[in-house]
Amino acid sequence: MKTRKLRNLTVSAVGMGCMGFSHGYGAVPPESESIRLMRSAYEDYGCTFFDTAEVYAAYENEILVGKALKPIRDKIVLATKFMPEVFLPGQEIPEGKTSRKGVRNALEASLKRLQTDYIDLYYEHRVPANRDVAEVATWMGELIKEGKILGWGVSEATSEQIKRAHSVTPLTAVQSEYSIMERKYERDVIPLCKELNIGFVAFSPMAGGFLSGKYSAQTKFEGDDVRRVITRFSKENMEANQSLLDLLNRFAANKNSTPAQISLAWMMCKNDFVVPIPGMRRDERLKENFGAADVVLDKDELVALEKALAKITIHGDRKDSDIQKLGTIKTVAKS
Repeated sequence: MKTRKLRNLTVSAVGMGCMGFSHGYGAVPPESESIRLMRSAYEDYGCTFFDTAEVYAAYENEILVGKALKPIRDKIVLATKFMPEVFLPGQEIPEGKTSRKGVRNALEASLKRLQTDYIDLYYEHRVPANRDVAEVATWMGELIKEGKILGWGVSEATSEQIKRAHSVTPLTAVQSEYSIMERKYERDVIPLCKELNIGFVAFSPMAGGFLSGKYSAQTKFEGDDVRRVITRFSKENMEANQSLLDLLNRFAANKNSTPAQISLAWMMCKNDFVVPIPGMRRDERLKENFGAADVVLDKDELVALEKALAKITIHGDRKDSDIQKLGTIKTVAKS
């Protein structure tokens, strides 16, 4: 597969978001199947970038990813995250989670679960508005010097937070939601990343799967599936957003590709420092999503697509607060 640079790290043009193997999107595959799919991503498609977090199913996802990637650890780039001001079992320390000791303890625990002695890319999963991100940047710089991590990042950060953090310890990447259906970071964050040579990692690049065209207004989402509370998946909004899928289907037909591949190629062809990390739990999804790295939209095609998108209104969105109410993140928040 083609590769891209996230500042100091070289990764496959399309990465694998691993959260869905443990929770968040309904029934999960058996452990053996999840491990097979993660290894297939590398062995069959050349994916070298895998993303997890301590908070995904309260450690379970990191443990699973560690088992799957141990045989190929030296061949891939591994990213994980600590969640500030949210305590998981065993993380209650006097200094608090967002402290030098708290961050170090979280990292050491992740290293054990992931069966590795270093993390390529370690994120602050969210940046609290009431704390100075420069503190975390300082601690991350210390961990980089020690070789515990090779680079660091922030998720869902504002442009001001990014500037502040980067001025202390240069950021490797910013990870935030980005797709044809969610483009707010195009206003300031993505241009800033380009200016500062910071990679941008797009989570939910398929808008929770909507852009694949595999779901309809009649689809039922059950259990811990976050799409139960993501408003773009309400019956009314899915019907209202059908015009977007119709547009993607037209472009896909002209490129001998799929709507999913057009959606991923759209962001990759716009900026060479953007790396999408879609979740995928079936062989056909691996083939389709990783195949998007070979779909090229030239300048004229991008202009035409952007003009068509400008005429379409997107209905619904995704809010962290709604997802947390659903209870899919098994955590105990501390004030």
